[in-house]
Amino acid sequence: MMKERVAHICSLLPPCRVFADIGCDHGYMTEYMLKRGLCERAYISDISAKSLAKAERLLAPYLKEGKCIPVVADGLDGLPEPCDFVLIAGLGGEETVKMLSRAYLPPRFLLQPMKNTEKLRRFLVERGARLKRDYTFSEGKERRKYYDLILGEGSGGDSYSEKEFRFGRDNLNGNSPYPFLFEMKEELAKTRERLKGDLGAASRAKLSALEKDLEDIIRETQRSV
Repeated sequence: MMKERVAHICSLLPPCRVFADIGCDHGYMTEYMLKRGLCERAYISDISAKSLAKAERLLAPYLKEGKCIPVVADGLDGLPEPCDFVLIAGLGGEETVKMLSRAYLPPRFLLQPMKNTEKLRRFLVERGARLKRDYTFSEGKERRKYYDLILGEGSGGDSYSEKEFRFGRDNLNGNSPYPFLFEMKEELAKTRERLKGDLGAASRAKLSALEKDLEDIIRETQRSV
């Protein structure tokens, strides 16, 4: 059975001609594309041949048919042809920025950074990308994990406010409020707990400012629900 995170990402993968799964892990998302005939061929890529071997085992029938091509590479620059839809999931935001900086912005992409999403948003908007979806989703119930997801196009342009860069446009406009609200409330609780500690003046001021920002974001988001 697919994990919630993988299933959520797969639900947003569209039909395309050439698909690339960068940092493909076990290859489940590429299997989803190929099994459903959503792409003509797919590239699976990882910087480590040992890691790539996991996906190669899963996708062996498609490799034999020539529909799936494994590539040991650090990002898009090792692929033999441009791809019209690129998935980069489970890597850091800064790492994703470096990969895209070295190569190109794909015509369409789905990015799921594990951290530093704000830096990734800024890079994409500065490079002229259009962000069609930008929101937080969650996995689990008792110990909930939160993930940011950006679905976009490499051209078309976009403009973001400072709050949207920090928190994600769809989270703020009410299109995906609940996981984001849960995450912000948890962050607020952690911030308030840290403020109870023995802090220097600069650290206390920084945390107090964050506390106010989180309170404002929670209040605004709750009004939009």
